[in-house]
Amino acid sequence: MKTEITKLFGIEYPIIQGGMAWVATSELAAAVSEAGGLGIIGAGGAPASWVKEQIQQVKTMTDKPFGVNLMLMNPEADAIAEVIVEEGVKVVTTGAGSPEKYMKMWKDAGVKVIPVVASVALARRMERAGADAVVAEGTESGGHIGETTTMALVPQVVDAVSIPVIAAGGIADGRGVAAAFMLGAKAVQMGTIFVASAESIASEAYKNKIIKAKDIDSKVTGRSTGHPVRTLRNKQTQEYLRLEAEGADFEELERLTLGGLRKAVVDGDVVHGSVMAGQIAGLVKEIRSCREIVEGLNAEAEALLKGTGLYE
Repeated sequence: MKTEITKLFGIEYPIIQGGMAWVATSELAAAVSEAGGLGIIGAGGAPASWVKEQIQQVKTMTDKPFGVNLMLMNPEADAIAEVIVEEGVKVVTTGAGSPEKYMKMWKDAGVKVIPVVASVALARRMERAGADAVVAEGTESGGHIGETTTMALVPQVVDAVSIPVIAAGGIADGRGVAAAFMLGAKAVQMGTIFVASAESIASEAYKNKIIKAKDIDSKVTGRSTGHPVRTLRNKQTQEYLRLEAEGADFEELERLTLGGLRKAVVDGDVVHGSVMAGQIAGLVKEIRSCREIVEGLNAEAEALLKGTGLYE
C-alpha cells in the first residue's frame, strides 16, 4: 500500500513501530525496517551515548530507513537531538512535549519530524511549527496516554491539519489498519504487537503477559496526578490504584513505579514491574517475527480496502 507516508519515508508499507523505552532497541528497529515498515529506536530516558550506539548498530543491520523517538523530557534531549543530525537519521518522532526548539536544526539537516499528539490543538501547533506529519495517538495505547479515543481523535486531527496523519492506539491487526485508513490516516503506528515480536528484547515473561492478556486486563494509573499510564494489571497496579484512591501524594506514587518498566522489560518481573501495553493486548495471541507481523498486517488491510481507492 503506497501512501503519502510510504513516499515521505521511503518505506514499503505504511506501518511504523512505536518508540517504546527499553523495548525499541536496535534489534527491533532494524527488524521492522528490514520487513518494510519504519523501525524506531526509543530513546526514552537513556543518555545520548546510548542512542548514538543504537543508531550505529542499526546501520550495521539494515540499509532501510529507520528513525529515533525522542522523549523530550529526557535530561539529555538537547544532546540526543544533535546526535540525530550527526548520525544522519532521517526520521524523528517526538513525545512528552514540543520539539519546536529543535525544528530548524532538524529541518536544515533534512530530518522528517513527526510529533506524537493527543489533541487537535497540539496537532495544529505542530503543523505550524513545520512538522512533516503527526501521530494521532488515542487513549487505547500503552504507556503514557491522552484522554481521547483513536476513533474520535484521528478524524478530527485529519480534518484539522493538511499534513499526513498517522493513527496509533488500539491497532493490532489488518482490521485496525483498514479502519485507520477509513478514518483518514495515511499510516499506523503500533507498539504492543511489536513488544511481543520474536526480535523484541523484552523478557519472555513480558511477552507472555501480553499474549495471555484478556480484553479487561489493562488499567490506567496516575489519573489523579495528571500523568495517566496504561499498563496490564498486576500487584503494582493494584497497589497504585489503592494508594491513589486513598489520596496518596505524587512522590509516594512515583516511588512505587520508579524503575518499574525496566523491571518488567529487562528483569522479567511482571508482578511488581510496569507492564506497559495497550488495550489491544487481548488481540495479540502469539509471538511472530516482525516480517510476519508487517506483511500479515499489510495483506489483511489491503484485502479489506480493495476497491475503496484509498491506496495505490
